Amino acid sequence: MSSMDADSAGSAHSTTPPGAARPVLEAPDIARVLTRIAHEIVERAKGADDVTILGIPTRGVFLARRVAAKLEEITGRAVPVGSLDITMYRDDLRLRPARALARTDIPGEGIDGRLVVLVDDVLFSGRTIRAALDALGDIGRPRAVQLAVLVDRGHRELPIRADYVGKNLPTSLRETVKVQLSEMDGRDTVLLGVGRSASGERDSAQPASGER
Repeated sequence: MSSMDADSAGSAHSTTPPGAARPVLEAPDIARVLTRIAHEIVERAKGADDVTILGIPTRGVFLARRVAAKLEEITGRAVPVGSLDITMYRDDLRLRPARALARTDIPGEGIDGRLVVLVDDVLFSGRTIRAALDALGDIGRPRAVQLAVLVDRGHRELPIRADYVGKNLPTSLRETVKVQLSEMDGRDTVLLGVGRSASGERDSAQPASGER
């Protein structure tokens, strides 16, 4: 099954009022796609022996921990997992109010010579991932870097693509994609709505969900 087809069942058909955000993934769908992504990582990494998972704050960190837990279930081995703050590497720092720094937590194994899988919630313009690659380069030299995202909403501004996608979700620039996770929001869901999001902007409430 292709990523484009994957988990289309997550698209909810409900009595959502016109204009209101509607769920496109619910908790069972999110659990299923994260399990699939973990299996794909094991397959491509031939066992995941040298894999390190790094989540991009905020919600990418929670997703990274879930993927790492799935990998441990599959392989029987703990997989190093941490977080990578990209705040100071963003290309819009001078255009936006001051941001609080998030936490960078690199596992004891480091990243040199390892396969690093970056995890984020929504892939949009690609600028957050470019910043993550810059941040990673200042920490060490992995043998390879891959990207896993829960949702790819399109509208890339840089030549960046995800290696693992939970759901491809074609959107217009007027639409918003909001990821909610139980660790922060009390429930697991992905909501598609209509808002004032513009190209190159994160498109959810702060702490932001949705990738630049």
